[in-house]
Amino acid sequence: MPDNKVILGSEEWCSFPEIGIPTIKARVDSGAKTSALHAINIAPFIKDENNWVRFDINPIQNNLKTVIHCEAPLIDKRIVKSSSGFREQRYVIQTNLQIGNETWPIEMTLTNRDSMGFRMLLGREAMSGRVLVDPEQKYLLGQPTTDSLKALYKNSEKASSGLRIGLLASNPDLYSNKRIMEAGEMRGHEMHFLNIKECYMKLDAKTPEIHYRGGKILNQFDAIIPRIRPSITFYGCALTRQFEALKVYCLNSSHAITQSRDKLYSLQLLLNHGVEIPTTGFANSPLDTDDLIKMVGGPPLIVKLLEGTQGKGVVLAETKKAAESVINAFKSLNANILVQEFIKEANGKDIRCFVIDGKVVAAIQREAMPGEFRANIHLGGTASIIKVTAEEKRIAIKATKAMDLKVAGVDIIRSAKGPLLLEVNSSPGLEGIEGATNKDIAGEMIKAIEKNFKLK
Repeated sequence: MPDNKVILGSEEWCSFPEIGIPTIKARVDSGAKTSALHAINIAPFIKDENNWVRFDINPIQNNLKTVIHCEAPLIDKRIVKSSSGFREQRYVIQTNLQIGNETWPIEMTLTNRDSMGFRMLLGREAMSGRVLVDPEQKYLLGQPTTDSLKALYKNSEKASSGLRIGLLASNPDLYSNKRIMEAGEMRGHEMHFLNIKECYMKLDAKTPEIHYRGGKILNQFDAIIPRIRPSITFYGCALTRQFEALKVYCLNSSHAITQSRDKLYSLQLLLNHGVEIPTTGFANSPLDTDDLIKMVGGPPLIVKLLEGTQGKGVVLAETKKAAESVINAFKSLNANILVQEFIKEANGKDIRCFVIDGKVVAAIQREAMPGEFRANIHLGGTASIIKVTAEEKRIAIKATKAMDLKVAGVDIIRSAKGPLLLEVNSSPGLEGIEGATNKDIAGEMIKAIEKNFKLK
């Protein structure tokens, strides 16, 4: 065995002195080509006429209150395929790795690893020619104690302590919900997951209350983040109204969520505010089918269930006969439907703008799978970074204000007559847009709450 190689176990502690990380636990993985470092709030900038990138990191696993602000030379941007098969564009930095008594420069990609078990992944490119791995061992070079970790990070910034925030949702394991909980804790807030189905309320003029399983009274909350699934809109909005009656700040109001879920009313509201949409028809009688099809320019056309979500209940009818069959089938079930012109030139692509507090904080292009016209990520669509135009930003912001939402996912399609608005989502998912853009969208949502309370 060569004497000049470092022997590592499957997990080791290392440091990055140049970027101010005194120690961090790494997963040593020779199966991974590239090394990766956990990073949030990633932002490129120019320093001495060179490309640099700044980012934040919580270097200690399961400790979201210790924050290190880092800067490093930016050497590349690459498309990386994660272990789950998701492709994302990442910034690449180069800095010195110190492990044991050895130091050498390595390249690392920056990515949000909150859902991973380790803040650092050491890949084979960084180890090549220098390291031997014994996968049955751990911490061959030692590991810090809890006290020594505290000493090493005593001068690091602490996320400011602050608010008591409830996340009103259904599934605590959903990526978006996990990220919002983590983002709030990272910024020093007391976060509570509140399962909608386990809440119930007391309606009383003098002492209104919301109770949780076991009779616990939900009081002293500063803010609520409603993340209400379409299937429980009625009850979720009733709970949100009750929190509003208790003078609790809700990131999206019950009124705004309710009107955003009514597709027909929301489109009428958007048109009244001067937001352009694809030509759309609505009817409630099979006798009107022929004229309804003509109204939107004839086939091909889109038929939508009013209650549909995530691309479900949306059908492309390519001929008049197919359109008549679909419309009459939906109506025979007493389902409310919209008929909408098909924007062929969009080629199965749309744009999702994520709007928070009147600002487009991120945007992606969603592209449908081959043979599919719906670009929803949940249906296998892919996400990529896109630069939206000033007009598209204006439409997204105007639509969000028209719906009276603080947080919204606004879907826009590019047509021959300019950008058109498809839909405004009051509980947009975070996974696709955070993965594609590397932006801390969940953190931006928490900042919007802090702004309401004038916290910095």
